Amino acid sequence: MKKKVLALTLAAILCVGAFAGCSSGSTDEASTTETTEETTETTEETTEATGEAGEYAMIAGTSVPDNHPYALGMDKIGELVSEKTSGAVTLDVFNNSQLGSERDLIEGLQLGSVQMTCVSTAPLSGFTDMFLVFDLPFLFENSEEARAVLDSEVGMEILTSVEEQGLIGLAWFENGFRNVTNSKLPIEKPEDLQGIKIRTMENPMHMACFEIMGADPTPMAMGEVFTALQQGTIDAQENPVPIIETNKFDEVQDYLSLTGHLYSPTPVFIGKAYFDALPAEYQTAVSEAAAEAAPYQREQIDIQNEEGLVALQERGMQVNEPDKAPFQEATAPIYEQYIKDEAGCVSPDIYNRVLEVLEEVRAGA
Repeated sequence: MKKKVLALTLAAILCVGAFAGCSSGSTDEASTTETTEETTETTEETTEATGEAGEYAMIAGTSVPDNHPYALGMDKIGELVSEKTSGAVTLDVFNNSQLGSERDLIEGLQLGSVQMTCVSTAPLSGFTDMFLVFDLPFLFENSEEARAVLDSEVGMEILTSVEEQGLIGLAWFENGFRNVTNSKLPIEKPEDLQGIKIRTMENPMHMACFEIMGADPTPMAMGEVFTALQQGTIDAQENPVPIIETNKFDEVQDYLSLTGHLYSPTPVFIGKAYFDALPAEYQTAVSEAAAEAAPYQREQIDIQNEEGLVALQERGMQVNEPDKAPFQEATAPIYEQYIKDEAGCVSPDIYNRVLEVLEEVRAGA
């Protein structure tokens, strides 16, 4: 079927700098205009604008392989929205950073070259402070706690906090708890990270977390990590098990330490200009499809956490589960440093509201 896409007259007025930068900044705050322009050209070549009502072809991008839960979740949205609109609205998903890095994808939503994406919250630190609470180390003890916060009033408030900047939050997917892999030794205590050059996401709090334990954090786009590990440019990286397994990091890393130091939620965004221009019934269909896909995506995370760990061990990766208490103690100063009413920091109000949800969950456990 010939693809057709909604003409985005409103998208032209959106600018890449629509978000206010944080004072602490992100190391990825430099413009990626060149990549975005290339993405726009590719989109224009593979889609055809039309004034004909009733058929809307959306494209989405992710930074992960086709079999990662991000990708599976986005495919589920496409399946559901097609069903709900009898094929009038479709979603084609391009994975493996084909449309650029997560930063590029966010900017693509603003420019209208991409209609939908799901990204880690860490790159959003260069745009807004609202998501920073999720970058506090060891905030959650398990997935149940994290999901309860995401689905709470404060979680939905955070998700929908960037509409004025051109993004509409549709649902919370997740990436899960992050763990350390490296090519030198099992990480049993914070001191084992001393001098380790580790790839982190482009986020000041993530970097501070590893700096305080003596590591050398090195921000890097996801698409560059495997080669950097292979060439020895970096010694280590940190990611959830599904990312480690689907990217086959075991081919270039010997050790996996289940530190669970950070939890990574994943907001699903659609460009506001595009969404606002859709007919009301299609807006409803897109919103419902994303919300209904979220439980499925989280289920895939659970499955791949379990199966991925087994697969990595079968392929020869050495896995250890260190005592988290020393790591929590080592990173505790991050809370004092970053929870304050200042730009680039976690709002005390947001933090306290998250704690209230956690107290309720833990009381009912």
